[in-house]
Amino acid sequence: METWIIFSVAAAGFQTLRFMLQKHLSMDQLSAGGATFSRFFYSAPIIIVVVLGYLSFRGENFPPLSLPFWIYGLIGGFAQIAGTWCVIALFAHRNFAVGITFKKTEVIQTALFGLVILGDQVSLAGWIAIIVGLFGVLILSDKPAGEGSILVRILNKSAGLGVISGAMFAISAVGYRGATLEIPSEDPLMRSSITLAVVTVSQTIGMAAWLCWRERGEIQRVINSWRTAIWIGFAGMGGSLCWFTAFTLKSAAYVFAVGQIEVIFSLAASYLFFKEKMTRAEFFGIFVLTLSITGLIFFS
Repeated sequence: METWIIFSVAAAGFQTLRFMLQKHLSMDQLSAGGATFSRFFYSAPIIIVVVLGYLSFRGENFPPLSLPFWIYGLIGGFAQIAGTWCVIALFAHRNFAVGITFKKTEVIQTALFGLVILGDQVSLAGWIAIIVGLFGVLILSDKPAGEGSILVRILNKSAGLGVISGAMFAISAVGYRGATLEIPSEDPLMRSSITLAVVTVSQTIGMAAWLCWRERGEIQRVINSWRTAIWIGFAGMGGSLCWFTAFTLKSAAYVFAVGQIEVIFSLAASYLFFKEKMTRAEFFGIFVLTLSITGLIFFS
């Protein structure tokens, strides 16, 4: 098996584990904001050590960071916070697998953002994949045992959280890519790790300020939950580093395609760990949306 495939599968596994732990904490110990904060709070020290160690190994100094880097990085970081918050809040309304699948709409929304904002062209096959994906979103948006008209059943809070989470992660991906390209280095691993470190520290500071203002006592609860929360930090950094490494070895399209295995991981987690039941409509919606995303990756 090729190395990039191993890293892609590992990244999907780490990401599934992180969201599992965040869902677990948000169920009885932390708020959605606290569970989101735990990812950055416990990740920041790890990535700082990794970056300093890598710079020392390479014998290089920390590079200067331009204004565009900060703009791209902070936009990407804010969007990632909002996207993570929405996914965790979504877990309170829908099962784990549906929440993760909604997040995966980031691929479709990235293509649409690129078309509207940057004028990127979408092929005929790509448009077909997008339309199929929108159909999948509509299927998942219809809550189990929903009542009322189809419009009322589709336009609900869980669907809104799911679509917004996908949009935020799409914006985050664009922001991080822009920030990475602003670092004056030919080493892609150095560019990605420095971006990750700076953004993660900024996210930690920003969320800490927010929680002190809006949710007093939540930071202490995050600290008190360290036995579980610390693994969120390790899983978050493990996933990010595996994604970045895979991207340096293979084109993003193939990495994202293999990364769809996260949907299978989420189905297993939903059934085995959270004991959640899935309806036929949810299974079908997940299948349709995954098919659409994979198709868009290959035909974009």
